[in-house]
Amino acid sequence: MPTTSLKLPEDIKQLAASAATQQGVTPHAFMVEAIRAAALAAQRRASFVSEAAASRVEAMESGKGYVATEVHDYLRARMQGKAAAKPKAKPWRA
Repeated sequence: MPTTSLKLPEDIKQLAASAATQQGVTPHAFMVEAIRAAALAAQRRASFVSEAAASRVEAMESGKGYVATEVHDYLRARMQGKAAAKPKAKPWRA
């Protein structure tokens, strides 16, 4: 595995060392996991934003959407284990 040098301010170094001790891992292991978690979170956010943009384009092109109260009622019924008909998309343009 190649080595990467990371220069940290002293206060962050101390925070990482303290957190690592509390978790029973080395500071290196703590920092590797923190970087992994941050990178995965950034990937998930980018994917979310991309999917949201694509959904917006689809909604703008189709002119259809779902009534929020109908969606909420559907989800509430499903969470209670009840059968419920899925809401239907409706035109939202006048």
